[in-house]
Amino acid sequence: MITDLVREYHGAQHLAGPILIVEGIDDARSMEMVEIVSPGGDVRLGQVQETAEGRAVVQLFSGSDGLHLPDLTIRLRGRPFATPVGREMLGRVLDGLARPRDGLPAPVPETRVEAGGTAINPAARAYPRQHIETGISAIDGMNTLVRGQKLPIFSGNGLPHDELAAQVATHARAGAGEEDFAIVLAAMGVSHDTAERFRDALEGSGALEQSTLFLNLADDPPIERLITPRAALSLAEFLAFVHGMHLLVILTDMTNYGEALREVANRRGEIPTRKGFPGYLYSDLASLYERCGRIAGREGSITIMPMLTMPSDDITHPIPDLTGYITEGQIVLDRDLDRRGVDPPINVLPSLSRLMKDGIGEDETRADHQDVANQLYAAYSEVTSARSLAQIIGEDDLPGRQKRYLRFGEAFEQRFLNQPRGEGRTMTETLDLAWRMLDLLPREELTRIDDRHLDAHHRPQAGGAEAIGRSADTGRPDGEE
Repeated sequence: MITDLVREYHGAQHLAGPILIVEGIDDARSMEMVEIVSPGGDVRLGQVQETAEGRAVVQLFSGSDGLHLPDLTIRLRGRPFATPVGREMLGRVLDGLARPRDGLPAPVPETRVEAGGTAINPAARAYPRQHIETGISAIDGMNTLVRGQKLPIFSGNGLPHDELAAQVATHARAGAGEEDFAIVLAAMGVSHDTAERFRDALEGSGALEQSTLFLNLADDPPIERLITPRAALSLAEFLAFVHGMHLLVILTDMTNYGEALREVANRRGEIPTRKGFPGYLYSDLASLYERCGRIAGREGSITIMPMLTMPSDDITHPIPDLTGYITEGQIVLDRDLDRRGVDPPINVLPSLSRLMKDGIGEDETRADHQDVANQLYAAYSEVTSARSLAQIIGEDDLPGRQKRYLRFGEAFEQRFLNQPRGEGRTMTETLDLAWRMLDLLPREELTRIDDRHLDAHHRPQAGGAEAIGRSADTGRPDGEE
């Protein structure tokens, strides 16, 4: 139970944008919640960012327009920001501070918890096992997401990462399908149009019933952007480790979060480091990502898919660079695939799920899954080599083997990677579709697959890429209804 120790002070001395400086305060604590009350009764929330020599620096969660400093009442709440949590928050659309944004009354929380949270103790962690189906073939088939994993999506500006986030949120489910599963989607610094797309996608698919949508808009204060993922993760922790549910938390866009952190740090006069970000950027990101996982002896799990845009497609930018050190793989969106109409434009070659092997196989997905994924990687890498050679000598002069791989590459991109946004494929449909792609190659080329799997699934087809395309439209072998 969190209790308040309220202390009141009157008047403030300085105001600079969202930064309020109050003097004559000796007992303020860092990160303590503050209420700023105007004479008319208007209450605005803030948080103590720094204290020194009887002075408190307060960051407002909302705008500072209309504040008359001598008339303000400053209430220190005696605790950090606490977010409401409870199962009733499923099916709701909230702002970054967990307040209703859907026009409905505030949900009745089961309790309130400090949004800051803590990372899971490494000694208490259970190893990630079992998979989560995202409904996206490029992820499920070749970069499988495992419960308790941190798997980021790296995107360039203008690529459809938000659309991919909505697609995953509407189609994801626990691997076996019977477990208590929910989605928490936290959107940070997004436009009003993007926020409406998220909401429409979840409501239109019926997925909102088992989801909570946190929306922090681009014109909301940056300090709220810093709290949004913490409020989302606090709810996920409660549902996972109190109610035993399996949570998939989608955080988009972590670059907006990092830029808000830089803005707040600069306003506080902190010494900037690489590209102006504060020196604690790594530890701050880790404090979010390491809240996911599984705890030994407890039901439930938290899996995180952070999405981030790379300025100028620079993967060495501090946010994707540091994210890569903390997480267990990456999904990479490719601008060239996007130009060629592949949606989602996931480039599987630089993508990687380091925990995939622990969530697939005979007892989880299917016995042939790992072999099929390995073969698809090998075959698609041959496609890139064939395309490079074709640029030099021309496609007509390529040997027959390279021409075959060019046909395979076209079918693979247009039928396996490319996927209508309203379509969620099951794991079985994804693996069957992968075999239809491999049917374009002769058996002697499939050196990564065990013979028993080849005997069971490989059926070379006459008619080349056209036949493959027809059977791939349904995700079923030819002749099956």
